[in-house]
Amino acid sequence: MEREINQALKDRRVRAFLLLILAFAAMLIGSIEIGAETRPNMVILPFFMERGEDPRRGAICPICKGVYGKGEILPGSQKTLTRLLHEKMDTLGTFRTIPMETVEKAFSQLNVKGFTKQVIPSSIQLGKELNSDYLIIGFLFRFEERIGSPIGVEKPASVAFDLHLFRVRDGVEVWRGRFDETQKPLSENLFKIGSFLRRKASWLTAEELASVGIDEMLKKLPTLKELEEK
Repeated sequence: MEREINQALKDRRVRAFLLLILAFAAMLIGSIEIGAETRPNMVILPFFMERGEDPRRGAICPICKGVYGKGEILPGSQKTLTRLLHEKMDTLGTFRTIPMETVEKAFSQLNVKGFTKQVIPSSIQLGKELNSDYLIIGFLFRFEERIGSPIGVEKPASVAFDLHLFRVRDGVEVWRGRFDETQKPLSENLFKIGSFLRRKASWLTAEELASVGIDEMLKKLPTLKELEEK
């Protein structure tokens, strides 16, 4: 009899423990879902190419008027940068990025020439149509592939682009970042050993260099609270 009572008590404790685990799991899943729901939506537009018309001045950003050295832009590099930015924003987890396919479908239905002539108001309008809270406009100025290998090059990779983050509800630019780099050996600047190591201490491809550039930009991205207060 005593043995049966002890077994019954043991079974109750096991059931109580399992119920506790299930309750905790439900709370955890609920908190994750709530967190996902409270994240602001973000549209990442496909990168625009800016080649520059005046060879003496280089390429100029239409938004901030920043000047970048002109160079080759490899075919497909716009899509490469857009994909990289999407992946890194998803990993960051601050925003809920609207799928690339959704943005590309909406963008393909627009008059691109008319869009680029009034890129900010046109982008804000698109952001509103997609129920987005924020949107990123990016411009690509240079995307040159290395000639060589990770251990030695005839010509290093060279990449230049910038990002502009807008709050959709009022059209205010709340952050911007830029990256303009032609990879150089450590021997040319010993003070940049940290930068050299972040680049794997090797000669990068253009995509790898662009990936590093986006990482460095996003480290400087303000918090949501700071973005809302701007």
